[in-house]
Parts: sequence; C-alpha cells; structure tokens
Amino acid sequence: MNFIHLIFYAFAIAALVSGFMVVVARNPVHSVLFLVLTFFSMAGVWILLRAEFLALILVLVYVGAVMTLFLFVVMMLSINQVSEREGFVKYLPWAALMMLVITGMIVVVVGPEHFGLTQMPAPPPEGANFNNIANLGAVLYTDYAYAFEIAAVILLAGIVAAIGLAHREPRDRKSQTIEKQIAVRPNERLRIIKDSK
Repeated sequence: MNFIHLIFYAFAIAALVSGFMVVVARNPVHSVLFLVLTFFSMAGVWILLRAEFLALILVLVYVGAVMTLFLFVVMMLSINQVSEREGFVKYLPWAALMMLVITGMIVVVVGPEHFGLTQMPAPPPEGANFNNIANLGAVLYTDYAYAFEIAAVILLAGIVAAIGLAHREPRDRKSQTIEKQIAVRPNERLRIIKDSK
C-alpha cells in the first residue's frame, strides 16, 4: 500500500461518512453542508482516477452553484424539523432492509470477479499532450450517445414539468377584479345604521 492508496481511502471514507450524515443530520442546513463535503471527497477520488475534468465540473457546478442554491432555499424555508423527523425511526428498518436488498443485487449481478487489478488494471501514464476532455467527449458521443440523449430528454421533461407546476393558477389566492370595483355603487358599499336612542 503506497501513499496514493492512503489518499484514496481517506477520500472514500470521508465520502461515505458525509453521505451518511446527509441522511441522519437533524438540521437541514447541516445536511446540505455534509453534501458539499461529499462532493469534495468524490472530486478527490475522481482526480485520483485521472478524471480531472469531471472533478472540476463537480466542484464548480454542483458545489459552486447548485449546492449554494440548495443552501439558500433551505435557509429561507421555514421547515418544522420536529414534524419532519417524526417518521424517521419508524421507517428505519425498511430502509435498512432495502439497503441490504440493493447491496445483494449489486453483488449477485456484478459479482466480485469483475473487480480488482487483474480485471481492471491501473491505466498507464499518459503523455504531456493527453486531453482528458477530448477522450471523454469521444466516448460520450459515440458509445453512450443514445443514453446521453435519453438523459437530456428526461431532464428537459423535468424542467418543463417544474415550470408548469410553478406557473399554474393558484386556487385560494384572493385577487382583485377592477371592473367590479369600478361598477360598484355607494349604497352597496355603505350601510348607515341609525342609533335607536
């Protein structure tokens, strides 16, 4: 085990612990901050795998933009933490069972024979003119072109659905009708009650 392995295990353990804390943290702001730490840890793992472009995109786009918006939204929303956490312990056994089922499916379908340095040896060192972005684009738009386009269509459908839900007509909002306000007569607005004395 060399120094690179120690760095990999440090990043992997930090990603696992922070990912677990995203779920179990009581404060939603703390959950968002733990998610930021998870992204940083995964970016470190990707740099060790020589995917520098993906690591930088993860830090710049997700940590720099998306998670900042998440943090602002969570801080502005008035979240009742007690009511949100009431059913957490009740569903914990089901969550643990589902985690075991998914882990078992991964082990059965993939199997340990597909992992290790014999099946996937370490990549050879690249030259000084190696372009990670060009290789990523070549693989993405040739071998995974259909999957890329399907993901783009799904994201577009999600954006359209979110805009449709955000701009739908509210039901219980009180609005003013200018025509009715102009057409009203004074005797309909004011009723004078004489004193009985």
